[in-house]
Amino acid sequence: MARHGMLRARPHELLPGTLRVISVRMNYLSAKVAFAKTLNNPTLGYVSRYALGRDYHKLLRQRLKKLGDWIQEHCGNLQFRPFVDSAPIMGRPLAAKAGLGWVGKHSLILNREAGSWFFLGELLIDLPLPVDQPLEEQCGRCVACMTTCPTEAIVAPYTVDARRCISYLTIELEGAIPEALRPLMGNRIYGCDDCQLICPWNRFSQLTDEDDFSPRAALHTPALLDLFQWD
Repeated sequence: MARHGMLRARPHELLPGTLRVISVRMNYLSAKVAFAKTLNNPTLGYVSRYALGRDYHKLLRQRLKKLGDWIQEHCGNLQFRPFVDSAPIMGRPLAAKAGLGWVGKHSLILNREAGSWFFLGELLIDLPLPVDQPLEEQCGRCVACMTTCPTEAIVAPYTVDARRCISYLTIELEGAIPEALRPLMGNRIYGCDDCQLICPWNRFSQLTDEDDFSPRAALHTPALLDLFQWD
């Protein structure tokens, strides 16, 4: 964040001439995934559900590229550029502004009909397209995500302390995980889904029909002892 500064708030610097950002979502939760069975078994490692399938960056970026090509066929010469976690773009605020959902107290985008089990992507484009309206926040008094977080990383509504978040600790952190947080992590070895698992809106989440998001056997319910033997 220090390296890119305010670039993430200026999309036109990533694609000169940008007038609009088309924000999209794509469901990733497969019907074949196991939650409780893995979390409740101390001999297994829990991998965040988003990471069980193939690399979503490539898949979603290809879909966005097709969308840009389709728009170009209908509108003539234009400039566009797809992004999927590949540049400093404020994906969640843009998704909220575009009406894909609202920002929940866990800081993720929530949609009334789809919960939060989806990826976000952006297509920067130099067309003056109509602008959608944001949705009203519908979390109400619910604080389930805050109270269930194993490391109490959601320190206030809409505020996550990344230094305590298991997703950050197991994926992004360079160096050793602080000792005080280790007992709280359980068997979560790559990411964490607890704030999504407890969210009432995810009763309405939509399952994906994308085969590439089906869990790979090696990651679905890996034995911790086997993982310890990796180099």
